[in-house]
Amino acid sequence: MSNRMFSVSGISASGMAAERRRMEIVANNIANANSTHGPDGQPFRRQHLIFATAKDSEGSPTGNSNALRGVRILGIGSDDSEFPELYIPGHPDANEQDMVRMPNVKLPNEMVDLITASRSYEANLKALTVFKEMIEQTLSLLRGGRE
Repeated sequence: MSNRMFSVSGISASGMAAERRRMEIVANNIANANSTHGPDGQPFRRQHLIFATAKDSEGSPTGNSNALRGVRILGIGSDDSEFPELYIPGHPDANEQDMVRMPNVKLPNEMVDLITASRSYEANLKALTVFKEMIEQTLSLLRGGRE
């Protein structure tokens, strides 16, 4: 019972860790929104986090081998969409027609991702806080019954 009970905090903590990492990826995308020349000579390619549901590999006490254990990060993916081109005469990365291939980062989309990740982080934090308060109230009631 207690192992299952404390898995609630683990689930929230894994969600918070995943959303924090997602915010870091979004911040990196925003920071590189104008990087036209990376180490490979290409413009920066937008990145995104790949999540998966973490499930219990050993099974739960109830016999459910698909018991949820939170979120896990599978990796970082790259957005394979085309690089937009802008007419920028004199730019060091411009081609013969003065067109520059820009990163495929769209700032409005990144801001939506950032807000979504932030709200998800807050929701997980609130769930963890409520769980902690419930445990504290339960312990208080148990202590009060013995005195």
